[in-house]
Amino acid sequence: MAMRQTPLTCSGHTRPVVDLAFSGITPYGYFLISACKGAGQHLPRLSGQHYGKPMLRQGDTGDWIGTFLGHKGAVWGATLNKDATKAATAAADFTAKVWDAVSGDELMTLAHKHIVKTVDFTQDSNYLLTGGQDKLLRIYDLNKPEAEPKEISGHTSGIKKALWCSEDKQILSADDKTVRLWDHATMTEVKSLNFNMSVSSMEYIPEGEILVITYGRSIAFHSAVSLDPIKSFEAPATINSASLHPEKEFLVAGGEDFKLYKYDYNSGEELESYKGHFGPIHCVRFSPDGELYASGSEDGTLRLWQTVVGKTYGLWKCVLPEEDSGELAKPKIGFPETTEEELEEIASENSDCIYPSAPDVKA
Repeated sequence: MAMRQTPLTCSGHTRPVVDLAFSGITPYGYFLISACKGAGQHLPRLSGQHYGKPMLRQGDTGDWIGTFLGHKGAVWGATLNKDATKAATAAADFTAKVWDAVSGDELMTLAHKHIVKTVDFTQDSNYLLTGGQDKLLRIYDLNKPEAEPKEISGHTSGIKKALWCSEDKQILSADDKTVRLWDHATMTEVKSLNFNMSVSSMEYIPEGEILVITYGRSIAFHSAVSLDPIKSFEAPATINSASLHPEKEFLVAGGEDFKLYKYDYNSGEELESYKGHFGPIHCVRFSPDGELYASGSEDGTLRLWQTVVGKTYGLWKCVLPEEDSGELAKPKIGFPETTEEELEEIASENSDCIYPSAPDVKA
């Protein structure tokens, strides 16, 4: 009996969603932060319009928690620390910011000399790694905000992504056509990979030390310790982002043809593909428990998708049809105090649940 994928659509952003990240699993569940490349603060502040503002959500439902206000331009990168107590953002206003993810308060602004594209916390949340258009990696000691950051040079074009790896002993970074591995202690390059086309995304999987790199139509897996190749897949279209399931069972990817692709990681077989958005997909990531994945698009929306359709999870409630009705089983999206008629409407043909716009306030 076939089950239909019924995504949840998280509205609120009005401009392209260019980055997203999940926290780890906390006593309060897990959380999702997203970055949007909206215009600056000169636009009118309308209720519910989050121009270029990073947003925090409950990870399993997509429920809006708050919006971090303070950047004066497009936000290119956003991340949460493991326990979702801190957030960090990278922006076109030449700053990275660190936030209290519980109160929404800005904790510090880290000035740069050019556009900042990427931010990443160490596991203990004591250090922040940044990278951007000035081609430098910077390491900030968050317990000494007045101290100058350590800098690592070597990239020859703007840095798109920078990540801690190997229990923060090493750093992975990507510019236009190069991925580099650095030793944190000596601040020197260990190895580099060169590509004949632009690297569009990079994901690090600590369990197994796997690096996922996308470029063109390729989704490549490398050892994060040595950068040696493991395997690669070719997709039917240009891919902007890919994510490996925590149990390494599945791989999801999205890109320029508006579609999401799901592959069996071991065999490389394409399991599903469907048009997920009304614009190119810029980012896709699995949740920490692997039950869903989130995608962000040029169309200004985040969507949440079930890894295995038909489970009761988050807002998805599996409802089987009457016996012998001949209908396909389909998941419903459940809300508190929602009538059966309203549920039917929610799970109808277009099956996207739109969250009401929230006021533009701090988290």
